[in-house]
Amino acid sequence: MSLLLIFEQLLNGLQFGVMLFLIAAGLTLVLGIMNLVNLAHGSLYMVGAFVCAWVSLQSGSFLLGLVAALPATALVGILVELLVLRRLYDRDHLDQVLATFGLILFFNEGVKIVFGARPLRLDLPDWLSGAVEILPGAPYPAFRLAIIAVGLLVGLFLYWLVTRTRLGMLIRAGASNREMVQALGVDIAKLYTLVFGLGAVLAALGGVMAGPIYAVEVGMGEPMLIMVFVVIVIGGIGSIRGAFVGALLVGLTFMLCRAFLPGLFGLFLDPAGAAAVGGALASMAIYILMAGVLIARPRGLFPAQG
Repeated sequence: MSLLLIFEQLLNGLQFGVMLFLIAAGLTLVLGIMNLVNLAHGSLYMVGAFVCAWVSLQSGSFLLGLVAALPATALVGILVELLVLRRLYDRDHLDQVLATFGLILFFNEGVKIVFGARPLRLDLPDWLSGAVEILPGAPYPAFRLAIIAVGLLVGLFLYWLVTRTRLGMLIRAGASNREMVQALGVDIAKLYTLVFGLGAVLAALGGVMAGPIYAVEVGMGEPMLIMVFVVIVIGGIGSIRGAFVGALLVGLTFMLCRAFLPGLFGLFLDPAGAAAVGGALASMAIYILMAGVLIARPRGLFPAQG
């Protein structure tokens, strides 16, 4: 096991964690501020990936696909909030789960109708398709480095937005006591719509970043959604900082275990058995991590205050 291999897998874990954060940040805002369990958040991730892939195929420009995907997904998210989710805020979480699960089915069938049932390819421009030699003998894909940079910039932007702006003050106040904020004259309905639209944009950005690495296909949001919920539980519901730390922990745990556990079991198992056992334990590792965090800190690492 070389140090270069470990370094590469650490970067892979960081890249995957940052991509998880892009999706988890939006869902954290919705959960923490609107107290809404939105299982359809992964569908917005899928919509962003499909819009970007389709526009890129038609125009030949990845950047044009990115520019189209973000506002298109924001519009879809705002319409869903206005037409469906606004009626669920005062309902219990079981009603929210059932309704948003129905939205998953609706989005999957809608994407098939609009874009077709076949997976789409999302090709990168030449300036993002190469590799950057970070260390001598350790080239790393430029697009994965771009994902890391974008995720860190989004994290800084959200920190500034939530802690340094009037909108952020209203968001934090609405999360703590929405009745009081409404009594002070703030249109809480518009605030919720804005927050949900921002969450949709972040989900779409995650879909755009994932598209060139994974398949852009119907149902791609559901597996990612499960990992995003793990991130939010580990970090603390409603905490952007918790979502960032939780996403990095999950990304590093998943990638390092997937890379090294089969080799570890290969020391005393046959190759097929080592691959099967190592792969299974790598998939379980993030849930074991979540269980350990919840035993030590039942509300997560950085629970939102208020």
